Amino acid sequence: MLIPTVKRPNRLPPRDVNQPSGGGDMGLVYAELELVSSGDRELFRRGFITEEAIHSVRVRALVDSGAYQMVISEHIKEQLDLQVIEKRLVALADESERRVEIVGPIEVHFKNRMTLTSAVVLPGLQEVLLGSIPMDDLDVVIDPKQQTLEVNPANPNIAVTIVKNVADTSPTYIA
Repeated sequence: MLIPTVKRPNRLPPRDVNQPSGGGDMGLVYAELELVSSGDRELFRRGFITEEAIHSVRVRALVDSGAYQMVISEHIKEQLDLQVIEKRLVALADESERRVEIVGPIEVHFKNRMTLTSAVVLPGLQEVLLGSIPMDDLDVVIDPKQQTLEVNPANPNIAVTIVKNVADTSPTYIA
């Protein structure tokens, strides 16, 4: 059975856990991602830098459909040379709040999928967290039995995004 990433259960880890994922390995799903600086990609497209100068990094990310955004460490922010877009107050899974930087844009690559997103920079973070918004845009599903992230089997060749037309109440599919 595959679980769509649009399901966002309300679950909180114990209060003494400091990681946004809740810690521990039981039942956790990880995925291999490539993160690329979209700003560098644009500089290459315009001829200002070489393709080899595009900052990218491969990461093992915790997949968490209960989180909304991508969360990265300061180290990854520096590796990708990402620009700070804004500062924001965020609520962590343990109900604490922190003022953080939002950086981007970042290309997130998974298998034959790619999406553009921003990311929360959480100081002291030990793992990258892939939340439901970029997962939904990638059109991927979590296979809890295999503990893997997979391309949506209903759309194996291209990501499908559902958008709503304001004048029409029926969903429109864009391939």
